[in-house]
Formats: sequence, C-alpha cells, structure tokens
Amino acid sequence: MSRQVVRSSKFRHVFGQPAKADQCYEDVRVSQTTWDSGFCAVNPKFVALICEASGGGAFLVLPLGKTGRVDKNVPTVCGHTAPVLDIAWCPHNDNVIASGSEDCTVMVWEIPDGGLVLPLREPVVTLEGHTKRVGIVAWHPTAQNVLLSAGCDNVILVWDVGTGEAMLTLGPDVHPDTIYSVDWSRDGGLICTSCRDKRVRVIEPRKGTVVAEKDRPHEGTRPVHAVFVSDGKILTTGFSRMSERQVALWDTKHLEEPLSLQELDTSSGVLLPFFDPDTNIVYLCGKGDSSIRYFEITSEAPYLHYLCMFSSKESQRGMGYMPKRGLEVNKCEIARFYKLHERKCEPIAMTVPRKSDLFQEDLYPPTAGPDPALTAEEWFGGRDAGPLLISLKDGYVPSKSRELRVNRGLDSGRRRAAPESCGTPSSDAVSRLEEEVRKLQATVQELQKRLDRLEATVQAK
Repeated sequence: MSRQVVRSSKFRHVFGQPAKADQCYEDVRVSQTTWDSGFCAVNPKFVALICEASGGGAFLVLPLGKTGRVDKNVPTVCGHTAPVLDIAWCPHNDNVIASGSEDCTVMVWEIPDGGLVLPLREPVVTLEGHTKRVGIVAWHPTAQNVLLSAGCDNVILVWDVGTGEAMLTLGPDVHPDTIYSVDWSRDGGLICTSCRDKRVRVIEPRKGTVVAEKDRPHEGTRPVHAVFVSDGKILTTGFSRMSERQVALWDTKHLEEPLSLQELDTSSGVLLPFFDPDTNIVYLCGKGDSSIRYFEITSEAPYLHYLCMFSSKESQRGMGYMPKRGLEVNKCEIARFYKLHERKCEPIAMTVPRKSDLFQEDLYPPTAGPDPALTAEEWFGGRDAGPLLISLKDGYVPSKSRELRVNRGLDSGRRRAAPESCGTPSSDAVSRLEEEVRKLQATVQELQKRLDRLEATVQAK
C-alpha cells in the first residue's frame, strides 16, 4: 500500500487577507486604458495609481496612511499630454517615480514627503527619444539613476537620469515587433524581454547582444510575459494553442525544453508575474481575474510547486506589489498587493501563519535595501553588483526624502527646462505654501469639531 507524501514547505499555508474597508483607498477613478501593465506602483511611503484624466494623462500619488475616501479634487501628477501607461518607483529613492505615456515621453517626478498639496505639472526630467507611445518603464535594481524604457516603436532605451541622456539603444533589429515585457536580472547585468514575434530573449544591454533566445515558449498568440527568477532561470506566462493559460520555468542555458510547464485555466486575462527572490515565491495576477495564484520555485525537480490561490468576488483592473522593506514583519507578512478595482484600491496581505510574535528569521533573510550598489557611470562602464542587503529584524523606517541630483547645466535636447527655470516657485516657496495649507487644514478641522459640539448641544436641549 503506497502512501502519498506531501511536500514539506513553510509556505504551504500562506493565506491572503484583504484590508478592511477603512484601510482601502475609496472613490479613485482607475484608468480605462487597455494596456497590460499593473497601473499601480507602491513603496514604503506612497501608493501611486494611474487614473482617468480629461485632456491628458495623470496618475494619483497618496501617502500610504491616507486611506479612506479620496477627495475628487485631490491633486494629481498631470504633466503628460496623453494617457499614462506605466509607472515605477525608484528603488533607491522613495520620493522619485517615473512614468511612460502615449505622448512618447518618459517623465521623472519628485514627490514631497507628505504627498502633493498642489497638482504637479513639471517633472524633474523629461526623457524624449521614443517615436511611439512608451508602455514600459523599469529602474535598474542596483545602479543609481539608471532607467529603462520600452516603446511601441520596438526600441528599448536605457537612460542616465542624472544627465537626461539615452546611453544605450536596442533598436528594431533586436525586437522586430511590439515588446510585451522587460525585466532586469537581480544584479542588473542582463534583461529578459518578451516580444510579439513570439520570442523570449535574454540580452546584455551594454553590448546589445542576445545571450539566449527561445522561440515560441507558449504556442498561443496572446501576449507572453517573462521575468528572471533564482539561479539564472526565467519564468514565463502565456497561452497554449487552445487558449489555456500556462506558466513555464526555463533554464537560460538549456532553452530547448522547459523545466516545468503547467496549464492553469481558460481565462483570457494576461498573467502578470511578481517574483520574490527572498522566499522564491512567484505570484501570478491576471488582469480581469479575481484571484492571485502563488508558486514556490525550488532547485530540484519538479522545480515549480503550486502553493495556493487567493480568491475574491471582484475582478482586478491592475495590481501593485510592495517591496519587502515595506511589510509588517511582526505579523509574518511576506508580500502585500494593492488590487485595483474600478473605483477602489484594496491592499491584500499575504501572511504565513505563526503563533509567535517574535521576528521570524527564516521568513525574512537580508533583503535589498534602498542604497544603490553602483553609480550610473560604474554600471555603464561595465561593472555589475548585487543589491546591498539590509536586515528587517528591527523593522524598516523610511528615510527622509533624498534629493534627485540632475545635471541641469547639460542641454541634451532630451529634457525640458527644470522647474526652477520655468517660472515656477522655488522649493522654499513651495515648502512655505505647503505649511500654510496644513495650518489652514488644521484650522478647518478644529472649526468642524466646534460645529459638531454645538450641534450636539442644540440637540440635547
């Protein structure tokens, strides 16, 4: 008599817990644009989401703690002249965010601590080089001020944000059709791309050479997404010939056959993969789905192990993923997603059930910190380095805003004049104005309290 052995894993019982109603962001108008990006980006300070805007493109930036109903007149970042398609927070500066738009530009913005009190229309840098809409922006994981953008002109540009110049160009000779996804390796030495020509490529961007290539990782015609995972492997999501959704794991040194290929369901939404290198768990979030699947990746066959699925009633229009340093370690939270509904953003915490409130070292190995390992010059010069790791044992406290240093003296023709030279207020003037606004808000709240007390007195009499 044979007995089935259940694989042992500390992540077998990970469960998703949606936030209570007062911890959500209510009454936000999520973008209706049809584009396969997450539409949401989060870090330990802010949550940003692409919203509907008349006469241009905009996205909303809110401090994490500013939950509840969002005022319809809340200020937005609204410098683009066409819809915003993708946004990404800088991993080395929690106040800096990049956006790509249908107006063919990439803009880099600096958000003040405490959030916006006035609409932000002037970026720190405007990066102009694409001839069609820009659908993907991705910061380098370890080098400072290095940003990648991919457009519908089938071109990938790698920028030095400090000078506003495009330092590297991967043209249509590398990708002859629309680029579906781009992902950096952990040390930033390679990028992994998926393309409409049904090929997944591993590329050394500084040399412009294709290191490895796989034709038709999935037989279907729908978009494929690819990300780097542990030990030089890549994970792809796509569709079979019968339009069944699939997830596959590949060894970049032997791309002839997948290490693992699993069929999931027959839904039509594109699966967006999010990989956590600390736990080796990959989360699959489908646009239009109402669920999040998660798998554990191991170094032994069968390599890709299904763990569980979080399900809810409402479908998701997009998804944001919190970096590990923004999680609550005392609650054994190993991941947190920000699910976009039609009019709401809902945090979902992924938790490992543990009885102890003590720090769980096996769940939280040293993780990537906010300090860059390289300068832009070092990386463009050929150096690679893994992320500088920090311990989460005592929790992570976000630092005060760091200044984004931009060489404003250079006029490369790829950026607009800086805000100081456009007749906009100086940073000191803006700070004073923000302080006055906060004082006025406090006065209004105090008057509202007095009014409430008066009404209560009248009712009592």
